[in-house]
Amino acid sequence: MSEPAPVLDSVSQAVQKPRLLDQVRNRLRVKHYALRTEEAYVDWIKRFILFHDKRHPIEMGTPEVEAFLTHLAVNRNVSSSTQNQALAALLFLYKEVLEVELTWLENVTRAKPSRRLPVVLTRGEIDRILTMLEGTHQLMGKLLYGSGMRLMELVRLRIKDVEFTRREIVVRSGKGGKDRVTMLPDTLIAPLQEHLVRVQLLFEQDRAADVPGVYLPHALELKYPNAGKEWAWQWVFPARGLSRDPRSDITRRHHTDEQALQRAIKRAVQSSGIAKPATPHTFRHSFATHLLEAGYDIRTVQELLGHKDVSTTQVYTHVLNRGGHGVRSPLDR
Repeated sequence: MSEPAPVLDSVSQAVQKPRLLDQVRNRLRVKHYALRTEEAYVDWIKRFILFHDKRHPIEMGTPEVEAFLTHLAVNRNVSSSTQNQALAALLFLYKEVLEVELTWLENVTRAKPSRRLPVVLTRGEIDRILTMLEGTHQLMGKLLYGSGMRLMELVRLRIKDVEFTRREIVVRSGKGGKDRVTMLPDTLIAPLQEHLVRVQLLFEQDRAADVPGVYLPHALELKYPNAGKEWAWQWVFPARGLSRDPRSDITRRHHTDEQALQRAIKRAVQSSGIAKPATPHTFRHSFATHLLEAGYDIRTVQELLGHKDVSTTQVYTHVLNRGGHGVRSPLDR
């Protein structure tokens, strides 16, 4: 008589089962969430667990989630968007990982939503800041203002998505995972082409050194295994050195670090003496406002920015350089 198959004890089962945060990461990757979202969600889940003295989330539920979110609003004084991000992370944990449906969260103290007008620079201020930037950072700053792209849309731009003939830039997987088309300023065509000549030299060095190809989104790397080594898929703004991919552990050339441009713009704003909290995103606000000032239709500006609803674009009508809602002061008559 044959002996029965050995039964794994609870310790072995615990070793085999992935840790909770690894389960969260795996589920986020299966659903193609961005790396930044993955990092943010994992961080909020860690904070939630520590807030409740390291209790496992399966032992907790709606009351504990409500207590944590209320703590963020009352004691930490976080913004409404920050509280909503924490809530989204916890809902993902319970619904997608633990497969537990939380009842409606009724007792949460909501952080008050802010309704701040965006910071907008004048054309003169834009020129002063851009003059303070140098080299590639100046080109990137001009592209931010000239196209209305977001910072991460710019650094993730690939060669194939720059259409010189049609003067267009195709923004792939923008906010909400949507593609859109925006303009390529005529004055940037020659500088951008000169920049790509230098990028191609770097690309040829990588190919000669047999460096692994650039990162490809989702399953494209499996479907087209050699595409990452093709010129069309390379980053318009590659990093100077190679670095390890945090997900695949492959050492390859990534796009440039967005923080380098953020720091450069911060220094440029300080050097220019402009007393406004301008950031790379301020160029996008200024792009939209200046187009509306020039008389372009708000629906056109909405499409260029990639806003889902025109009400989001309408905020720029409140910061046009015309005084209070276009009303002329009686002092100026």
